Amino acid sequence: MKGLAPLFLGIFGTFAFSWVGLTVIPNWQIGHLNPQSDEEGTDIYPMPQSGMVTRGARVYAANGCNYCHSQQVRAEYAGADIERKWGDRRSAPRDYIFERPALLGKMRMGQDLANIGARAPKEEESPSPTGSASPAPQGAAVSSGAVASAKAASPPPGTSPSPATAPATSPGAIASKPPTNPGPASPPPSKSPTTAAAGGTSPAAAASPPAAGPPWPEQTAGLPPMYSAAWHHVHLYSPRSINLDSNMPSYRFLYQTRRISDARSSDALQLTGSDAPPEGWEIVPTYDAKCLVAYMMALNQSHPLKEVKSAGAAPAASPAASPSPAPAPGGPPPK
Repeated sequence: MKGLAPLFLGIFGTFAFSWVGLTVIPNWQIGHLNPQSDEEGTDIYPMPQSGMVTRGARVYAANGCNYCHSQQVRAEYAGADIERKWGDRRSAPRDYIFERPALLGKMRMGQDLANIGARAPKEEESPSPTGSASPAPQGAAVSSGAVASAKAASPPPGTSPSPATAPATSPGAIASKPPTNPGPASPPPSKSPTTAAAGGTSPAAAASPPAAGPPWPEQTAGLPPMYSAAWHHVHLYSPRSINLDSNMPSYRFLYQTRRISDARSSDALQLTGSDAPPEGWEIVPTYDAKCLVAYMMALNQSHPLKEVKSAGAAPAASPAASPSPAPAPGGPPPK
């Protein structure tokens, strides 16, 4: 009986110190963070999300997306996330103050999604009806060679886009991204009969400048630009239509197949090949699918934070290198 009191005190002390170290101190340090704002109070980050984004986070968690994707960019000393262009700074506690719960994730069978919304193309860079990359009509036939070559060029979901396939980003996107894809390579200039035999090109063909491609990458002929909302819907409905080697499950239960009544819906998925619905039918996203895509489009930690140094930021000038301030009129010389 004499050793019972020290044993009880030891067990209680262990739990008390653990609770203080793991709960009380972290909550005291970062539990009451406020959004960051500039002096004018206009540039506020982060902002509370809309109801669709909040519902989309619940759909994201309910379907187990956080089992295969993380939402935390590690610091440079802890991993190669910034080198993979998943962000230009590490994630910070302030990034998650409006998320309940914060879906950090711990596994990465797919790429990190902390900045997936920052990779969306600009609105002015969306395909035009007359452009070379305009989406094909619903159910349009696509040559197998074009589809195979486009799929071979698309990055798998588990890896970051390479410089050749990196999409255009919004103005608030990551500044250190590689340049956008200049588009599909233009065919070689035609050779005249006289120069073809000599292995050269005609002077007219050599003088003509190469045709400029679209500013967004194409994964598969007829599909929308990478990381746009329409692209996310196609990727959720049929991941292997974009990447043949994808191990991501298909979320077709989030979409509805219905008969076209008057005109084709603007929300209808742009599908090709065997994924395209029969003639007179269309596939449209449900409200949960729209909320899920809205949530993914809102994931953006590219805003600079005062407490975190961004990759590629200019180093602060040392005190020895800074010029001495000029003395005030009539005042003592600066020290």
